[in-house]
Amino acid sequence: MTTLAGKTILMSGGSRGIGLAIALRAARDGANIAMLAKTDAPHPKLEGTIHTAAGQIREAGGQALPIVGDVRDDSDITEAVMTAQGEFGGIDIVINNASVIDLSTSLDLAAKKYDLMQDVNVRGTFMLSRAAIPQLRESENPHILSLSPPLNLSPRWLGAHTGYTMAKYGMTMATLGLAAEFADAGVAANTLWPRTTIATAAVQNLLGGDRVMAASRTPEIYADAAYAVITAPASARTGQTLIVEDVLEAAGVTDFSGYAAVPGTPDDRLFPDIFLD
Repeated sequence: MTTLAGKTILMSGGSRGIGLAIALRAARDGANIAMLAKTDAPHPKLEGTIHTAAGQIREAGGQALPIVGDVRDDSDITEAVMTAQGEFGGIDIVINNASVIDLSTSLDLAAKKYDLMQDVNVRGTFMLSRAAIPQLRESENPHILSLSPPLNLSPRWLGAHTGYTMAKYGMTMATLGLAAEFADAGVAANTLWPRTTIATAAVQNLLGGDRVMAASRTPEIYADAAYAVITAPASARTGQTLIVEDVLEAAGVTDFSGYAAVPGTPDDRLFPDIFLD
């Protein structure tokens, strides 16, 4: 396994939560992290901005390039890719972290929110990845990693929140398509999803509040798994829908107790994440 020293990551989002945890793990190696995110000013209900995230990345030992922009805007995507290339000399890894969640049923889902999820989750993943392909082709170990689930076609998940399910599965389909299309160019593209809920603002605000937060794992488990994926040879694994815990087990991690949001919580008391049977 190599390290990320001197490697350049282009990430959508990342001001907080899982994206920031992944960025901080990479920063400990001395990675360069360009972040395309909207959070320029403090949010009244959410911690962190792109600027506070950049500060934490630098403190952790990495180089940070905060790029205020919207992954729905093609000009912002182009600017992010060109700015990252200009600042760091190329792009080695794209992490599609930006995502909108709304678990409303079909009759309750607002049309604007449906469009937002499609634009950020699906279109954003495809367009950001596509824009970086020329730079990725020049990298020694190019990776695309999307934070999205396996394509579980069980009616349990298809029907639970159809709009959100389509948006998350769209992220996965875009990634798997790029994996197939650019396999000959040596660009790896995979997805990554956890078996349990992760203690983030989304879980706190949308998936069950304090009760589910207490039965979740920390974002660091996602970050450690992502690190294992993007430091592996691109030729070793592509076109796969990976599970966080499986990746870590394959890397030799057998004890996940240190990732419990509430220390001492047994594994059988953790809350299972959606999309996995």
